Amino acid sequence: MINGTVVDLSRVQFAATALYHFLFVPLTLGLAFLLAAMETVYVTTGKPIYKQMAQFWGKLFMINFALGVATGLTMEFQFGTNWSFYSGFIGDIFGAPLAIEGLMAFFMESTFVGLMVFGWERLSKGQHLAVTWLVAFAANLSALWILVANSFMQDPAGATFDPFTMRMQLTSFRKLIFSPDAQSKFVHTSIAGYVTAAVFVTGVSAFYLLRKRHIPLAKRSLRMAVLFGVLATIGVITLGDALGFVAGRVQPTKLAAMEGLWKSESAPMPFNLIAFPSQREQKDYDAVQVPDLLSLLVTHSLGGTVLGVDALERRAQRRIEQGIPAVQALHVLARDPTNAAALAQFDAHRRDLGYGFLLQRYAPNLSQATAAQVRAAARDTIPFVAAVFWSFRVMVGLGLLMLAFFVLAALYSLRDVVQNKRWFLRAAVWMIPVPFLANECGWLVAELGRQPWTVFDVLPTWMSASTHSVAYMVFSLIGFLGLYSIFIVIELYLLVRAIRHGPAEPGGSGAPQGGHAPLAGGAVPAAAYGNKAEG
Repeated sequence: MINGTVVDLSRVQFAATALYHFLFVPLTLGLAFLLAAMETVYVTTGKPIYKQMAQFWGKLFMINFALGVATGLTMEFQFGTNWSFYSGFIGDIFGAPLAIEGLMAFFMESTFVGLMVFGWERLSKGQHLAVTWLVAFAANLSALWILVANSFMQDPAGATFDPFTMRMQLTSFRKLIFSPDAQSKFVHTSIAGYVTAAVFVTGVSAFYLLRKRHIPLAKRSLRMAVLFGVLATIGVITLGDALGFVAGRVQPTKLAAMEGLWKSESAPMPFNLIAFPSQREQKDYDAVQVPDLLSLLVTHSLGGTVLGVDALERRAQRRIEQGIPAVQALHVLARDPTNAAALAQFDAHRRDLGYGFLLQRYAPNLSQATAAQVRAAARDTIPFVAAVFWSFRVMVGLGLLMLAFFVLAALYSLRDVVQNKRWFLRAAVWMIPVPFLANECGWLVAELGRQPWTVFDVLPTWMSASTHSVAYMVFSLIGFLGLYSIFIVIELYLLVRAIRHGPAEPGGSGAPQGGHAPLAGGAVPAAAYGNKAEG
């Protein structure tokens, strides 16, 4: 049996690298489409300011893209190094979307990124615009295949377990791609990236307006980002509701954890606005509730109900008891694949095989499993409620904050008074980290809420890890944390340096110009004023 500490360290290492990587991904997804929109305006109007905008924000996009690639490559190797049983168990399904992502989306994105960066003077306006749009579509296509693979872990559609190969086998590629979880998660994650980019562009533009630098670029960039952000934030909240609806059907334990719902109640059910869940006592302390709201949010009706932890644990106990014969039959088939009685027994209980695996953590010999061990395994099916509960509320709260922020920013921008609202410009700069924190919380809800499974209802996490030593895992964890922390420092240094340097002047060589001659009447161009003030 795999050492529990090794499993925990493997989880921490993958979570750390994934959270680091997910700092870069949303900004790449959103900035790509903002760049395409800016360049589209440039091509249709011919105004140089929009070319300047596309080139400047493109520079920041490239910094983020490069660090995103660097942090993402190592994650895929971890499936083989730290999660070898998992990789062998579902490699036939999980490998397909990852391979397609690399061959179809990543190579396409990398190729066109090069053309986008170096093709300004080598391609026509229309050709370069097409390349930029292709970069945007490729980035989001890459996200699609990654999320298809992840969604299989949340809702294993389109596959079945083969008792002769002891592996999951793909049965329907269509069901894999078009599972409700995959589609809703892709749209939700992509739009969250658009929100991230909109906040980032708004915040950097506000910084320039505060410093009275690059005012034409800053005002136009802010307006485009704000309008983009209003629509994207409404979309991400709406799709978040749809994703929650899907999760309630596929992963009721995750939904119960998100709502801190320990006991099943009759409709209409109250919503825990604030609470302090206790996993040991299975109750909420100091709960502040909104009457009837949970039924409306989750079932879209006052008559809808949601199963609590108590009912879900009883259901898990029954499935564990049904899973025991499936695992026992599997052991017989491993020795004698022609045993018809064992195959019939397995087929009768195959739906609950994963729950039998779950019990093996407590009872390696399932024929001697006790009622107490069954109850312990059933209790394991409930994720860490406090972490999921608060991650969900922080994510939703920050989403509503960003919606209010964008609505106010749109009003100020459309009235052309945003440059006079210095308190708002300062707030906009401080808003830059907010979508990144919301994205991280969303990842925690999705992944912590799936526990104790790597593949929900099929493969428990405790079985999935490689058989490394604790010392090896500690060493590799420290190494990854150190390396990724260096990447974060590099990213921040390069972004801040590029922002301080500012955009190139229209028609210039790429560096900001200083010392412009005064215009008639002593006026100085806004960009020149900014550069002189900087120096």
